[in-house]
Amino acid sequence: MLNVPSQSFPAVGSQQRVAPAGQSRNKVALKPGHSLMDWIRLTKSGRDLTGLRGRLIEVTDEELRKHNTRSDCWTCIRGMVYNVTAYMDFHPGGEEELMRAAGIDGTDLFDQVHRWVNYESMLKECLVGRMATKVSAGIRSQPETEETRTQVNGLTPPPVPPPPSLEPPAAPLPPKDTRPRYDWFQTDATVNIVLYTKRKSLSGSESPAQIPAAGCAVVDLIDGALRIDVVLGKLSYLLHWRLPHEVEERVSVHTASAVGKIQVVLWKKAKCRWSALGDPLEANDTFERRKDRRIFYRECVLASKTDVTHDTRLFCLRLPPGTHMHVPVGTHVYLKASLTDSEVVKPYTPVESALLQEAPPTEGSEGSQLFLMVKIYPHGALSHHLDSLQIGEAVCVSSPEGPFSLRQLRGVTHLYLLAAGTGFTPMARLIRSALTDLPTLRKSRLMFFNRQERDILWHTQLDQLAARDNRFEVEYILSEASDSWTGRRGRIQASMLTDFLVQPEGSKCLVCVCGPTAFTELAVRFTQDLGFSDEEVHAFQG
Repeated sequence: MLNVPSQSFPAVGSQQRVAPAGQSRNKVALKPGHSLMDWIRLTKSGRDLTGLRGRLIEVTDEELRKHNTRSDCWTCIRGMVYNVTAYMDFHPGGEEELMRAAGIDGTDLFDQVHRWVNYESMLKECLVGRMATKVSAGIRSQPETEETRTQVNGLTPPPVPPPPSLEPPAAPLPPKDTRPRYDWFQTDATVNIVLYTKRKSLSGSESPAQIPAAGCAVVDLIDGALRIDVVLGKLSYLLHWRLPHEVEERVSVHTASAVGKIQVVLWKKAKCRWSALGDPLEANDTFERRKDRRIFYRECVLASKTDVTHDTRLFCLRLPPGTHMHVPVGTHVYLKASLTDSEVVKPYTPVESALLQEAPPTEGSEGSQLFLMVKIYPHGALSHHLDSLQIGEAVCVSSPEGPFSLRQLRGVTHLYLLAAGTGFTPMARLIRSALTDLPTLRKSRLMFFNRQERDILWHTQLDQLAARDNRFEVEYILSEASDSWTGRRGRIQASMLTDFLVQPEGSKCLVCVCGPTAFTELAVRFTQDLGFSDEEVHAFQG
């Protein structure tokens, strides 16, 4: 950890922090002309952003500490030092948050909020040099591989020091006897890997939408390498081999949640006997915290895109034929693309193809495609790139991320959802999951805030669901309503929630919030003022 124990990130009371702590990442409003694309253009302009006229230097701890002001701000990330002075006005989290890493090693602060950001690409024109001595902050100890020792502007990062031994990890691994294990067997036609998670479904149901104590598996079979990542709450169990023989480019995954078992099936191209599963690759048979696991991407292709509203599209992305990925409800994925030689990454929460599905998914479609509801912003670099893709073109998609777990729904009788704009996306699957798989649920209510009626996502489907299931209710609030609008108008206020967030005697309530920064902060504060505890409120990543 940084040698500044009194600090936390984001700062208490800052524009990036939303209660409950750690559940949300938010942005601040940027000045005109300071979008991501504006920053990319600035880095390509030839302007000296380091102040060193192209020289790369070795930086001592003493030198780093000197550059700690708004007009002269250096920071260190994983042993590399950057002059981020010019980036201040472009930082989505605001100047205050960037200044918390001024003149010190900012690795821990960076990882708490921006672990998924490719800072090497974003800040490559700001590179001052590398640290001349070991940095004191907690850079994670990890094996040196070609990937972890990549060069930045010709410099190789210094060796990664081990973490301090005086401070215990924030979330210690469970005892050894709860560590997952695996076995394998084969037939003439198949190879079968069986994982024993040692965790069982809380409901005993085989439904993938049920509370997934037994975990979910993300399987990637790419160019003869098999990667199986089992997500178990905040932990990850990874298997990774170079296969000894050719297999068909398809996988099948079977989950027996009642006994905590996951089986992955591969099909041999030739009927030969395997003596082993293959050669171990990076991080094979490791069990660690998900936040410490390197984010993994695979290329997906655009299968279709349809209009949801005047400025929002529903994109269907087809995963590679050798990939099976179930995205748990309430989690998100990162999309990554290279735009004008810079890597841009942004999180999106998957939805289903429709709020109301009349027919079950077709065979082979589950775990093989992803639906994303994306608003196309005027200055949104990634949303515009996604909208410009032609059918069959590719974009990189990460494995599922995010702290939300369906275990939070256990025993809930009243589920309240407060959403603004595309903050509706995590709510869409949550509504379906609760109404379908939560036997204790008595009432689910959605208060949906938008500017105009034409901005309401899946308006007709929400009304149809409310008419079909008397446990579900939806209310729309418009801030720029037309004269013909008969519903409620305005922005979120405490008085709106008094009658909406009722807590009947003997009930168990959960309030979920998602939307822009200001909306989320107000909604969480109003909810807590009404007596809801931190455990009863979840703010999704904005």
